[in-house]
Amino acid sequence: MTDRKAQLAGNLAKVEERIAAACVAAGRKREEVTLIVVTKTYPADDVRILSELGVRHVAENRDQDAAPKAAACADLPLSWHFVGQLQTNKVRSVVGYADVVQSVDRARLVTALSKEAVRRERELGCLIQVALDAEETGRGERGGVGTGGIEELAGLVAEAPGLRLDGLMTVAPLSGPYAGRELAAFERLMDLSTDLRSAHPAANMVSAGMSADLEQAVAAGATHVRVGTAVLGVRPRLG
Repeated sequence: MTDRKAQLAGNLAKVEERIAAACVAAGRKREEVTLIVVTKTYPADDVRILSELGVRHVAENRDQDAAPKAAACADLPLSWHFVGQLQTNKVRSVVGYADVVQSVDRARLVTALSKEAVRRERELGCLIQVALDAEETGRGERGGVGTGGIEELAGLVAEAPGLRLDGLMTVAPLSGPYAGRELAAFERLMDLSTDLRSAHPAANMVSAGMSADLEQAVAAGATHVRVGTAVLGVRPRLG
């Protein structure tokens, strides 16, 4: 085993222990929570090692990093999640490799994703990104739609050809009423998920929690956690 593989295996084991312990504390089954490893700024070689170690879901937040990496790893049994703010001029590229776009936050993006998914004759999973630092109908500092915009946007996704409404995503806000209150933020997202599922029963995915707050996300009921640093380590951001 290479040094890097041993390092990643050790980190994955520690994260697995954290998720398992959080599930026990929350009275949940371990299989209720899916780990997504965020591989931004890390090379395709690391993605290949992660696949060898059993990881099946990876995430990226910049198309210029993700597209070549996904191409280099196209032979691996991976589901690719796009989690960053997505500009419409990157949609054609992203739909080429992403299985799920977790950052859907405006009607124009829904239209662009639908058009490209239809062109490629594929179905693309979509999560509505919820901004808990925004006004009801506003947008968040790091993207996302205010809580008052979820219903309309979800309806657009559900009706759009080539798209599948999978659920909701959020990032713990740095400002506003939920700043520093990760558990409360994630519990709010779960309440919004319950509301969403009353109209769209299959949209039961809740993506929340990262390296620093995955326990709070599991406690609140998240179905997916997005962990980068705790698995891959700290690395300088790409320019």
